[in-house]
Amino acid sequence: MLARQRQTAILELIRQHGGVRVSHLVSRFGVSDMTIRRDLEVLAELGLVDKVHGGATLPGPGSAEEPGFAAKSVRQQAEKRAIAGRAAALVEPGMAVALSAGTTTAALATLLADVRGLTVVTNSIPVADALHQNPRADRTVVLTGGIRTPSDALTGPVAEAAIGSLNVDVLFLGVHGMSPRTGFTTPNLLEAGTNRCLIEASRRLVVLADHTKWETVGMATIAPLSEADVLVTDAGLPPEARAQLAEQVGELVVVEGG
Repeated sequence: MLARQRQTAILELIRQHGGVRVSHLVSRFGVSDMTIRRDLEVLAELGLVDKVHGGATLPGPGSAEEPGFAAKSVRQQAEKRAIAGRAAALVEPGMAVALSAGTTTAALATLLADVRGLTVVTNSIPVADALHQNPRADRTVVLTGGIRTPSDALTGPVAEAAIGSLNVDVLFLGVHGMSPRTGFTTPNLLEAGTNRCLIEASRRLVVLADHTKWETVGMATIAPLSEADVLVTDAGLPPEARAQLAEQVGELVVVEGG
């Protein structure tokens, strides 16, 4: 296969799935890691894709455009693992916790597999799947119903009705963006409403957001920055952003990652 043909095929895969991993492309096309990276560089220079750690995604979205779960899962993987690791330390046996949709909360779910006596409430299909793959007799997983979004969240009136009848100790919330002006945001109106219900059902709010979320603005505000009891982010966050966040959130936790 000629390079141009391969690049066209790669672009089509990215358009179909929202994002791809280099390792997957190496296996699919039977070429070297370096060859795939050169292909992605060509596509990026043409403005057709955005290169990210370990792969590529479609170019950055507008405030109302919502990337799919697969696209987001290839972004900032090391940072998300580090953030999830610190968040897991906040979970104690016997707690009732809520996990919103998101790739960082999905990473957190895999780290909760060995915690005793948990009740986990989630509107995220990947979170529920991660816990289902590591079953425990002393754990209860409550998956809301609702309307499925591109990020594999269940939203809308059905989800909100289910969440409204519950009370949990802590909510781990993933967000699309955060800024002093708009607070924590998402591009999906239904997801914003469902996340607000999760906040109302929780005694404590812990937001999980890597540094790329800073000054990214989705169309709908979930909550002001001041509503977060804890914000866990990574060391890529610039000093001026740390200063602004430290003034507004209850506690700013910065972890090493990447």
